[in-house]
Amino acid sequence: MSENHLLSKNSAPHSDVEDIKIRSNYLRGKLEEVLEDRITASIPEDENRLMKFHGSYMQDDRDLRNERSKQKLEPAYQFMLRVRAPGGVVTPAQWLMMDRISKAYGNGTIRLTTRQSFQLHGVLKWNMKKTIREVHDSLLTTLAACGDVNRNVMCNPNPHQSDVHAEVYHWACRLSEHLEPQTKAYHEIWLDGEKVLDSQEAEQEPIYGKVYLPRKFKIGLAVPPSNDVDVFSQDLGLIAIVENGKLAGFNVAVGGGMGMTHGDPLTYPQVAKVIGFCTPEQVIEIAEKTVTIQRDYGDRSVRKHARFKYTIDDRGVEWFVSELTSRLGWGLAEARPYSFEDHGDRYGWVKGTGGKWHFTLFIENGRIKDEQDYQLMTGLQAIAEIHTGDFRLTANQNLIIANVTTAKKKKIEALIGEYGLTDGLRYSALRRNSMACVALPTCGLAMAESERYLPELLGKIEPLLAENGLSEENIVIRMTGCPNGCARPALAELSFIGKGPGKYNMYLGGGFAGERLNKLYKENIGEGEILDSLRVLLSHYAKDRNPEEHFGDFTIRAGYIQQVASGQDFHA
Repeated sequence: MSENHLLSKNSAPHSDVEDIKIRSNYLRGKLEEVLEDRITASIPEDENRLMKFHGSYMQDDRDLRNERSKQKLEPAYQFMLRVRAPGGVVTPAQWLMMDRISKAYGNGTIRLTTRQSFQLHGVLKWNMKKTIREVHDSLLTTLAACGDVNRNVMCNPNPHQSDVHAEVYHWACRLSEHLEPQTKAYHEIWLDGEKVLDSQEAEQEPIYGKVYLPRKFKIGLAVPPSNDVDVFSQDLGLIAIVENGKLAGFNVAVGGGMGMTHGDPLTYPQVAKVIGFCTPEQVIEIAEKTVTIQRDYGDRSVRKHARFKYTIDDRGVEWFVSELTSRLGWGLAEARPYSFEDHGDRYGWVKGTGGKWHFTLFIENGRIKDEQDYQLMTGLQAIAEIHTGDFRLTANQNLIIANVTTAKKKKIEALIGEYGLTDGLRYSALRRNSMACVALPTCGLAMAESERYLPELLGKIEPLLAENGLSEENIVIRMTGCPNGCARPALAELSFIGKGPGKYNMYLGGGFAGERLNKLYKENIGEGEILDSLRVLLSHYAKDRNPEEHFGDFTIRAGYIQQVASGQDFHA
């Protein structure tokens, strides 16, 4: 289908981003030229749009803006670089590479993301090429970690928990490979690959086409009873159906997504809807056809309305199923029974198949760094140097030291003890179930603090939990600095979304297993009102909850908020 036809689907003019993609010559643009410019540490906005497809965003240190402005200096421009790893699985050598480049080219820290990938912050423009080359040499990539394409494919973070988990991870890798952009621009720009003389004619994107997707696209695979990957937040969710200990196939869920815009009721988070069942061998074709439907019908005029959830909500699930069936030439089977119980991580040592061991570390908000009293980064480097298994990034920003042999277990246990690395069990259950986006100072969209503030706020909430005997009560709490949804706040039992400096919207009522959206409880409140509200809520919950009743369920039953059945009711 031609790009002109794709852009004519809507009566409104297409957005400027679509023009940038058309002119880019399959994501090349003028990137090579602007990266050579030593006069400024920045790049033009058109090229920054293209950089996202290559796995990077230009940012600046907002803590330094005013001071640099007074000194008549340009902002402290830098780049965030995201490294893609399907299912979050990396080797010890790849971990050591990330450790090395974070210190050589970044700000000396590693950020584990909520999509089981890595982020580096603070990379300067003139170091980008060297950094991406080292990532490539380790057999990882930054291509498609951002941009209007399929992002990192998520999967249960412990494939060797059972043979089924290993098989599901295999399909996650297959999906990731199949949906990777085919442009040669990445190799040309970053890896000095041979240039295609007339790429407009010679190079094609068989799945994405010349204009790629209207917006990003996300896929996650979950293995019940654990919804580790928040499968209902995905554009395409695949729920493993296990029968007689074997992977029978997947229930297919479509149309999830977390982002919205404050004050715009036409934007909202949404949970994916289960539409049927497929065999494992059918998932690649289903994913490809689903992506092409979004390519052809997604809104290319209004980017806030361009996600797949709106394509489905505008036209209806029945329309999508009909269109998918038409493109496949066959239909999905009826969805099969499944049950989710939680969507958190299981900390400490767990024995898996083949006699191997796995140790899950609590990494607060995903930040790997050394502090004076906690040498987390150095400890993990020491473990990576002797580890013969792998590392697995979880969807909750934690880390599994995985596939540890019995022979290595004692040595790794000794290093865990030497560096004081923790499984988080010394913290409250609320902190162990917490998650925050990066926000300030590097994210240009942040309206309020998140990663730097949530630990402090938790320190003030924890005494309230202790007073009510709730310190070990699992409550899912999330915070973001803006409503874009990077930490999936709309699914939390308790969440805070930044509205302005020190001000947050407070939401209640998400499902403990990630199956239900929450709802606005109080708007634009500061720390004092947050704590006053929680003092009442937690006391009431402790006294009047039903046996085994989760906090999110209680807030609905007790009448604090109404249950949200669909994102279209989120603002009602």
